[in-house]
Amino acid sequence: MADPRFKAVAIDLFNTLVKWDPTRLPNYNWRGRSISGTIPLLLPHLREHFGRWDHDEAFLDVYFAVTMEIAAERDRHGVEVTCYERFFRALNRIELPAQIELAELAEMMRGTHMKAVREVTSTPAANAAAVQRLARHYRMALLSNFDDSQTGREIVHDSGVGHLFEVILISADVAMRKPNPAIFRYLLGKMNLEPEEMLFVGDTPKEDVLGAQRAGIPIAWLSHGRTELPPGIDPPDIIVETLADLPAALDA
Repeated sequence: MADPRFKAVAIDLFNTLVKWDPTRLPNYNWRGRSISGTIPLLLPHLREHFGRWDHDEAFLDVYFAVTMEIAAERDRHGVEVTCYERFFRALNRIELPAQIELAELAEMMRGTHMKAVREVTSTPAANAAAVQRLARHYRMALLSNFDDSQTGREIVHDSGVGHLFEVILISADVAMRKPNPAIFRYLLGKMNLEPEEMLFVGDTPKEDVLGAQRAGIPIAWLSHGRTELPPGIDPPDIIVETLADLPAALDA
């Protein structure tokens, strides 16, 4: 018999249900560093729009400065800033001809970036099977920090188990992100549940474990081989290695 303490199980997306492999993205060099990412796929958009474009390094400097600013915003305020907004801010800071439509160019770059992210993301069969087992006993939900709502849902659909989730909540939907307890409370409201009635499942100590704890939600931590959480984070209610191990831990 499945653990009767919970009416629902809500899970994280990346490194919980799905795995993404950035090493499959192209390599490029910036300021003496070799990086795997989508930049080599994005720069052609700039070259296409500007006949004499020779500002790759200047754009990268601005882009990474904007990326760091957004990371600070997220950390300080618990908000989500979308992928589109990241590209729009970066383009807005470099000198471009007045006739260039920044919104259109930012959307093109968002689409290219997210297509590549989706292509290097996959769902282990054992994780999909675990969701199927859990769904026989619990209402299911998914809550992910991800800066593009459309692609987040496409990745969930690609998993083959998207139809089992009663609610799919992507941080870009609501301009909030874990560990902000408000996004957990928003999910509880969508499910019409009290905090103790839902088990949240995730791998990150701060965003998932601490975030759920701040909202009063029991947490199952996916340790992925780690032996302990950072100082200041209370022990989780359940510890398992991977999502595939969770059904057995819940007798599901």
